[in-house]
Amino acid sequence: MTITEEHIWQILKEVPDPEVPVLNLLDLGIIRDVKFNEEEIEVIVTPTYSGCPATSMINMAIKMKLIERGFNNIKITNQLSPAWTTDWMTEEGKQKLKAYGIAPPVYSKNSDELFSKTDEVECPLCGSKQTHLVSQFGSTACKALYQCDDCREPFDYFKCH
Repeated sequence: MTITEEHIWQILKEVPDPEVPVLNLLDLGIIRDVKFNEEEIEVIVTPTYSGCPATSMINMAIKMKLIERGFNNIKITNQLSPAWTTDWMTEEGKQKLKAYGIAPPVYSKNSDELFSKTDEVECPLCGSKQTHLVSQFGSTACKALYQCDDCREPFDYFKCH
């Protein structure tokens, strides 16, 4: 069987995010490139932020998945510039977040600014836009904690950046 770069991308699609397991690394948009030749596979990863504690777990999961598929010469390169942005997430990934109970990132329709008003974050549980910020810090550093004023349930919001 001839191995192609596309084949490597399909394998990487099977690697889940360790913090939000319904997302794979391609949904998250952190795999920037794959360089493939007969001697080595290099995977370029941009972490969600430079201090992300899951980075080493992600790198190991990539290596383990590729080793499981018979590849042994693997190089993982962490690329911090340009910085990761939620713009790189797939629409499918954002829908998976919502179905999982995490509000996906939301952008202002009137400018390039990120939403700062708390009433614009939709509750992933009931769909209400009547929500409020409880804490800028949620279950992980990339999420904020909100509560819905209608169903009263707390939920994480995946912060824009």
